[in-house]
Amino acid sequence: MSVKNSELTAFLNELLKPHMIRDFCPNGLQVEGKHLISKIVTGVTASQDLIDQAIQLQADAIFVHHGFFWKGENQTIQGMKKNRIKALLENDINLYAYHLPLDIHPILGNNAQLANLLGIQIESSLDRQDPNNVAMRGTFPNGISLNDLANRVSVSLQREPLVISGGDHLIHSIAWCTGGGQGYIDQAAQLGIDAFVSGEASEQTVHSARELNIHFIAAGHHATERYGAKAVGQYLAEHLDVKVEFIDIDNPV
Repeated sequence: MSVKNSELTAFLNELLKPHMIRDFCPNGLQVEGKHLISKIVTGVTASQDLIDQAIQLQADAIFVHHGFFWKGENQTIQGMKKNRIKALLENDINLYAYHLPLDIHPILGNNAQLANLLGIQIESSLDRQDPNNVAMRGTFPNGISLNDLANRVSVSLQREPLVISGGDHLIHSIAWCTGGGQGYIDQAAQLGIDAFVSGEASEQTVHSARELNIHFIAAGHHATERYGAKAVGQYLAEHLDVKVEFIDIDNPV
């Protein structure tokens, strides 16, 4: 029960198509480990806690949304980065990371998975002229109140969200972007959308919601991005001869 790391790389690249979108990090195999993979751990971020648990589980590979080598960061391998990479190399563990390609996958992606959890009827990317636009848009055909949507987010994600009212209107149209996608709120408001959901909020996001009359919910960067890596892991278990386990390292942000 195993697959070659080169075969897994090719399979993931075909599935997630990283060549279709510009990103802030390399997507795919970031740290090479053993040749044959029979056990994969999936998670949100390649933190030391996730790596340590993968080592305990004798995993051959880790698949995450947030990996290493981000644009603009210090390129030296020292401190926290050195400890993480050292642990991977000493235990011969492959690290696969897919950032924006995992956000935008139409079925397994973070945005699509969040929509399924919240009962959103997906329409398209926020910018209909750009299918690879990271934010998405959809509807609640019967409408939903801001309070009911906030409760749905709280129950589904097991986290109390930050909720900013943009008025007293029901929500029929909605846009969303998991993680740090709060900057799309202005574009959503310009398109006449009733509400916007993201993982994080910036200081100016609150003003945009209030002054542009668009409801806003910040549900947590980690909380909104748990589900893409988990869905990909389930897909791998179904289509490849490997064992897969999702590990959620709690993060309140």
